[in-house]
Amino acid sequence: MIQILKVAPSLAAPFLRMHFHDCFVRGCDGSVLLNSTKTNVAERDAIPNLSLRGFSAIERVKARLEAACPNTVSCADVLALMARDSVWLSKGPTWPVWLGRRDGRISIANETDQLPPPQANITELIQMFSVKGLDLKDLVVLSGAHTIGTAKCATISDRLYNFTGLDNLNDVDPFMDKHYIDKLRSKCSPTDNTTLIEMDPGSYKTFDTSYYNYVVKRRSAFHSDWALLTDSFTRAYVLKHANGFESEFFQDFADSMIKMGNIDVLTGSQGEIRKKCYIVN
Repeated sequence: MIQILKVAPSLAAPFLRMHFHDCFVRGCDGSVLLNSTKTNVAERDAIPNLSLRGFSAIERVKARLEAACPNTVSCADVLALMARDSVWLSKGPTWPVWLGRRDGRISIANETDQLPPPQANITELIQMFSVKGLDLKDLVVLSGAHTIGTAKCATISDRLYNFTGLDNLNDVDPFMDKHYIDKLRSKCSPTDNTTLIEMDPGSYKTFDTSYYNYVVKRRSAFHSDWALLTDSFTRAYVLKHANGFESEFFQDFADSMIKMGNIDVLTGSQGEIRKKCYIVN
């Protein structure tokens, strides 16, 4: 697993994001890895997941595991381990990954409406995390994952050109720094669906606390990032870690990842251990 990340470090954030998207829909059961069939559109083909990548790398890891130790390590566990290693290789924390998850047999595109959208406000975020057993601290800590990786212009286009539906150059997100809007507009046209922007400009390959500094400056990518400033608890956490306290954030992130990685897991005789992650046995 680590060798793949060393060869393709740009997959670090995608693996972390994929694990998050897996756990928020049907629990951490590897359902996000399943292909669609003639009779079913799977999670990976739902709009929120169309930008996910790294599936082939996961299949390569799984194939090696099956060759060495068949029917033992689930795809859900592989994804959890690769997410952890992605953070560590990005100079972030590490944490123990509890193993023994089983793989689910069901994957439904429509169920991805459980994923927090980038346009979410704090009330929506709190509710969507709460139903997964995650609290306010988990919300603000796991949002810190945006310290690594990139996002497509399409995910922020509404903040730059069409925030309230007026669809004109003056219809911008009033909570985003005006100079940052100008900078992003120089990279992202209204219909751009391919260009990537750095989630944490200047250190998007390094796992650190600088994300929180950008949130305070109103230069974060998503409206859901800015929303962290609208609740007293999450705002206090953002303000504190915008000034550093990296070791504390690292420990908090590790704790929240362990908690998230245990959402509605399948164990014992539930589910299966897939031989290939993209298809049920």
